[in-house]
Amino acid sequence: MKKYIAELIGTFSLVLFGCGAAVISGMSQTGPNGIGILGIAVAFGFAVVAMAYAIGGISGCHINPAVTIGVLMAGKMPAKDAIGYIIAQFIGAILGTFILYLIISAKPDFQLKEWGLGANGWGEGYLGGYTVVSSFIIESVMTFLFIFVILATTSKYGNGAMAGLAIGVTLMLIHLVAIPVTGTSVNPARSLGPALFAGGKALSQLWLFFVAPILGAILAALVWRFGFDKE
Repeated sequence: MKKYIAELIGTFSLVLFGCGAAVISGMSQTGPNGIGILGIAVAFGFAVVAMAYAIGGISGCHINPAVTIGVLMAGKMPAKDAIGYIIAQFIGAILGTFILYLIISAKPDFQLKEWGLGANGWGEGYLGGYTVVSSFIIESVMTFLFIFVILATTSKYGNGAMAGLAIGVTLMLIHLVAIPVTGTSVNPARSLGPALFAGGKALSQLWLFFVAPILGAILAALVWRFGFDKE
């Protein structure tokens, strides 16, 4: 249970810090004085770094169903634990979004807009207006790279002491590229929480932020398992 609770707290923190930075301190809320794409990317990346060193020794700090599926497919954990991890991650993400909603909804001029609360999406009206094809490609490729970095840095070839920092920096880099396209998911739990509260298009487009990251994670796990994790 310690592992599952740690994953819940870690995912809760990721959503609250990352989506909170986007919604409360981001460009749309504070105009030219907002933290912008760089600030949001740093918030997500540093949230992972903080949680990696806080709960990494307990659960491995997956805080992302795609990571858990990648680790499972790489043969690094049993299916029983993977199911518990994923359930805990989804609960943590929903709770993190709920707390964010309680905070932001107290703002006098609050109005829950389309794709609100940092929800992921694509198409006309969403950030750069990129197509579903562009969105699917970037989410699957970026998740592939993210999972590959995780498997490599936590392996016998990597530097375990620096793994948390490398993983957090990788997530930050991913956000710098992908925010204008999809708002950056690479994490089904992070997408589920805001979509449940925002509803509408965010909820109808949620499928992509499950399918693409999971596909990327499986491919990365297979490449690592059969291409690198051997003598």
